[in-house]
Amino acid sequence: MSKPMEPPAQGGRPVMRQQAKLSDQVYEVVLTDIVKGRYPEGSKLPTETMLANEFSVSRPVVREALARLRDDGLIQPRQGAGSFVIKRPGSALLRFAPIGSIADIQRCFEFRIALEPMAASLAATRRDKAMLHVIRDIVKVQDEAAAGGVVDVDSDFLFHKAVADASGNSYFSTTLQSLEESMKTAMLLNRQLSLQSPRQKLHLRQAEHKMILEAIAASDADAAYEAMRNHIDVARRRVFDGEVAI
Repeated sequence: MSKPMEPPAQGGRPVMRQQAKLSDQVYEVVLTDIVKGRYPEGSKLPTETMLANEFSVSRPVVREALARLRDDGLIQPRQGAGSFVIKRPGSALLRFAPIGSIADIQRCFEFRIALEPMAASLAATRRDKAMLHVIRDIVKVQDEAAAGGVVDVDSDFLFHKAVADASGNSYFSTTLQSLEESMKTAMLLNRQLSLQSPRQKLHLRQAEHKMILEAIAASDADAAYEAMRNHIDVARRRVFDGEVAI
């Protein structure tokens, strides 16, 4: 049986903890090593066998963790040569995200980008005046928060929930409600990272929500779909790539 990953001793590496899926834990530790520069861009990761021995897990567990890092665009396998680091996320990620939540946040973004653009597209064709008014009011609250440099995670989630409600399909609303905790964790992280930048960039980020609102108000399903998809993708890259300024 593999060891559970626990917080490391000072300067040490984490060891396996029992509460989380093993592949997620390996993913998180290797990601941390990439962020901290233990494996800089262009460097080769240890082999699957070496990582399996280091974490006391099976090679399939390591393979799954590496597949996630590959899907996230952080590493690239090369035939017969191993896996190489091609991108290093911003170090701020580790200052604000609990290490045990990183894999969940990434998977939540993946799920949302498959779900919410369609909800926004349907909202553009099915919303009524009352629902449009609700979305507008939430955006106004967010504008006030952004003007004061305030992190308003509640209104952020309410915006996405209102768009799902406006889709006229209760499955979108119910699913989004079940994701509230995970979404708010990611939103708080996103806002905290934004606050490391000038206030103007908070306003630029708020513009993403306004683009979604405008597309829904114009009953433009394609534009609403693309605006929501872009918003979630930019949010994900802002967190994990450290290269999106807004």
